[in-house]
Amino acid sequence: LDSFFQDRILGPLGMHDTAFWVDDARVDRLASLYLASPGTVARERKAVFAGAFGARPPKAPAFLSGGGGLHTTTYDYLRFTEMLRRGGELDGVRLLGPRTVKFMTSNHLPNNADLTAIGRPIFAETSYDGVGFGLGFSVVLDPVKNRTPGSVGDFGWGGAASTAFWVDPVEDMSVVFMTQLLPSSVHPIRSELKRLVHAAIVS
Repeated sequence: LDSFFQDRILGPLGMHDTAFWVDDARVDRLASLYLASPGTVARERKAVFAGAFGARPPKAPAFLSGGGGLHTTTYDYLRFTEMLRRGGELDGVRLLGPRTVKFMTSNHLPNNADLTAIGRPIFAETSYDGVGFGLGFSVVLDPVKNRTPGSVGDFGWGGAASTAFWVDPVEDMSVVFMTQLLPSSVHPIRSELKRLVHAAIVS
């Protein structure tokens, strides 16, 4: 899987700092992980260094997961999201066809339901109301029902440590937010970020 990723995705997109393993040459660039401080009340908003929990594993993983486990940089991840925003192509390299991207970023839940009808958020601060799910992405169906500014059809996802990205085809923008605070339910970072970004759009 790592060879396939490198040959077909990472190499062609110029994502040179993305891999399943952080080697010795780059380990000093690995971001630290932080956890919500036990016993902290909401208004204090404190976090503690996660120590060994967030350190590089002692050896390369034996199992390469198709759904997680990659280490990357903001630059590399933005290149990936830009490829999606541009309909599967970036800097002359095409990985996906535009119709494939559109299909992947359409709601595939039965009867066009939102995620609230299927389940409930666990360890997340974002609402499932008005949000469907495509092939690998959340998809905004109704920003008003979601109670967060956005566009119908914007798609993205977030990580356990409060990271987030979304692509807004209507506003023609990609947003990548990197942080290392676990779990993502500690602060309403993603919804607040979206509000700030949309409040800054003036045209």
